[in-house]
Amino acid sequence: MNIESYMSAKPITINSHQTLKFALNTMRDNGIRHLPVMENGRVRGVLSERDIRFLESVERVDLNELKVDDAYSDDLHSVEPKADIRVVCQLMQDHKVGSVVVQQGQELIGIFTWIDALKYITK
Repeated sequence: MNIESYMSAKPITINSHQTLKFALNTMRDNGIRHLPVMENGRVRGVLSERDIRFLESVERVDLNELKVDDAYSDDLHSVEPKADIRVVCQLMQDHKVGSVVVQQGQELIGIFTWIDALKYITK
């Protein structure tokens, strides 16, 4: 089974210069937990809700002032749409990541999260 069968196609993205408050609101409004971070048409990393919550727990942190650039992970894990879903799940487990971006060359076409992995397991 290929990853493209379970990925979320055309994911909502964010720019690294947006505020963390804007990012958190975007996640809440769309019921998602991961945002690919884009810069000049390329994926630079992924911002997770957990990244924001961690910073939010620090005393005197204002999410209206901090930028996505201050919080996202640039340890990017990327796969092709034809990647085997079991191989991708193993990659996520090995690297302890909650999502991978799906790219065709340099173009972002989807995101696969641990929620998508659970959907695969339960079918």
